[in-house]
Formats: sequence, structure tokens, C-alpha cells
Amino acid sequence: MSKENKAAQSEEWAKRENHQLQAIDFSTFVFSLSTAAQFQLGDARDPETGKQEANLPMAKQTIDILGILEEKTKGNLTEAEANLLDNLLYTLRMRYIEKSKS
Repeated sequence: MSKENKAAQSEEWAKRENHQLQAIDFSTFVFSLSTAAQFQLGDARDPETGKQEANLPMAKQTIDILGILEEKTKGNLTEAEANLLDNLLYTLRMRYIEKSKS
């Protein structure tokens, strides 16, 4: 394949990826971290492996990151964003405590 063909193919691939990506806002970012924590808690199956495995140290780290975001963004979020973050953190923290006890 020539350099021109490779460049054209790369450009086409980049265009397709850009059309498929959703715009990222604060809520989407928080949801993505929350989803990662759910996988790490073993509450969801890995789409690639089909396995449902817990990694509690990683889950705790992800939950702590969400806590840092809550602390550092206090007063700068919309009411909906603040409620979303608060509710997700509460749920994830409770699930972490449950999983840690078992």
C-alpha cells in the first residue's frame, strides 16, 4: 500500500471515529468512572471476556477519584451534576462496603 493510500485510509478512519464518539461533558465523564467502578466491584460483566470479577483495590481508587472530583468541584456544578455525583458516590460506596465484608 502506498503512502498516499495509507494516509487516505487513516484520514477516513479518523472521520468515522469522530462521528461515532459522543461529546464528553461532566455527567458523561462521571458516568464513565462510575461504570468502571461497577466493573471493578464485580457488579457487571466484562464485555470482552464475559467474566464478572471484582478488583476491590481498583474499585476503591476509582471511587476515591470520584470523591476528589466532588470535593474539588463543589460550588461549580449545576444542581443536576451535583446530585448525580452525590448519588453515584453514595451507591458505589455502599456497594464497596458490602463487597469488602464478604
